[in-house]
Amino acid sequence: MTPPSRKGPAPGRQSGTLAHEVESYLLVEAERAQARREAEALCAKLPWLTTAQADDLARHYMDQRLGLTCQALQTIADRAKRLRGEYEARYAALRRTLLRRHAACACLLFGVFTATAAVLAHSLRT
Repeated sequence: MTPPSRKGPAPGRQSGTLAHEVESYLLVEAERAQARREAEALCAKLPWLTTAQADDLARHYMDQRLGLTCQALQTIADRAKRLRGEYEARYAALRRTLLRRHAACACLLFGVFTATAAVLAHSLRT
């Protein structure tokens, strides 16, 4: 049992982080395996290569393929981050507008009720 003074992520958050790390690892390994299969298929089409040449070509192909994949994923992640910022800014603007409209309606209703009460109070006195 952890003492209450110990700081750190909540247990649910730790398991979520771990799940994301495991998922990321599995995705990377699947991409690596796919790149390896593609490299082997490329080398199989070039039967005149020596074993060392085929290994070298496969290694270069895998490096290039995985580099392109990382670059594409980074581009996607950057775009997602920009979109998130844009959506959050738009959401905040919409919330402010909605809050202003609700405040204006509340003030208007308060004014109408106050005026109605004043008119009723005046008519009851007379």
